[in-house]
Amino acid sequence: VRKKVEQLNEKKERIEAIVLTYGVPLKISPPLATAADRKRIRKQMSVLQEINNDQKLSQIDKERKREAIEKKINNLERISWRAAVDSELSLVKRKNYRLKGWLPNPYFEGFQSSELEIKKNDVMLVARLDGPDLKTVYRMIDDSLFAEKHGLSGKAYFDARWSRPAETEHTTGYARYDLSLYRAADSVGKRISVIVDSQMGLFGPGACPDAALYCGWYSLAQYIDAFHWNRGAIGYHMASAECSSLHGDGQPLWCRSILKNGAAATIGPVYEPEVQGFPLPELFFSHLIEGYMSLGEAYLVSLPYVSWQMVLIGDPLYQPFSELPLFN
Repeated sequence: VRKKVEQLNEKKERIEAIVLTYGVPLKISPPLATAADRKRIRKQMSVLQEINNDQKLSQIDKERKREAIEKKINNLERISWRAAVDSELSLVKRKNYRLKGWLPNPYFEGFQSSELEIKKNDVMLVARLDGPDLKTVYRMIDDSLFAEKHGLSGKAYFDARWSRPAETEHTTGYARYDLSLYRAADSVGKRISVIVDSQMGLFGPGACPDAALYCGWYSLAQYIDAFHWNRGAIGYHMASAECSSLHGDGQPLWCRSILKNGAAATIGPVYEPEVQGFPLPELFFSHLIEGYMSLGEAYLVSLPYVSWQMVLIGDPLYQPFSELPLFN
């Protein structure tokens, strides 16, 4: 792939994106542990068992000790070296870089003032046209073309977990992403109808008719059939490993189910990305709704990290909304 990219660059050809297709693997496993590390892992597993069986330890002390041991085991098993094929391929032009953990994405708007190891010229936009079966993939393409011609119509649904915090509050982690859902709703609401759920429970079955856009959390590997997806709809659910598999029926993972049930594009992780590994909803949806950026561009500027877990499924050049006027 690198050789082909270099050849096209020499010809001054503009490469908009690399698009993977049905059948390309999703995941990269970590390197196998060495014999010495496997011995250390077995020892740590024995220690973990001793902690679980220790009747003298309080539950709080057990949790604290278990967390420390599990962290050691994860390091020995090189869990943080796991990645999405798509995310690693986005750095195909960069021949040498750190594989452990994530790398800050220079296109992410939150890092624009930072000096980063990875530069913009190192990063390529990568997406895939993939899904539970070939029929679904062809339908996704047709629906994207239909929505570009006729416009993406319908409602936007945002499923927060808590009531909206004050804008003056300093938020991090889960709270930051929950606030970001509200901010995304503010942006999208300038153009189409928006419904926000601020309860802990998720939208129930059949609760989201006429769905054009969606973002929410947290139902792990348990898609809820709440949506009637309009042609060209885009939605993603923030939960771990929801893109660990796309094909067949199997477990009701959100990425596979969103596409199978009628959406044209979604986003998800192949393993555990941590919450900050997801595209920030306020950036993704505000750029998408303004119409100046394609699906792929909105994804790229809202994605905090590369060489990590996230996958964009859909036509990266898809632009479902016409451009808003610069001055209103």
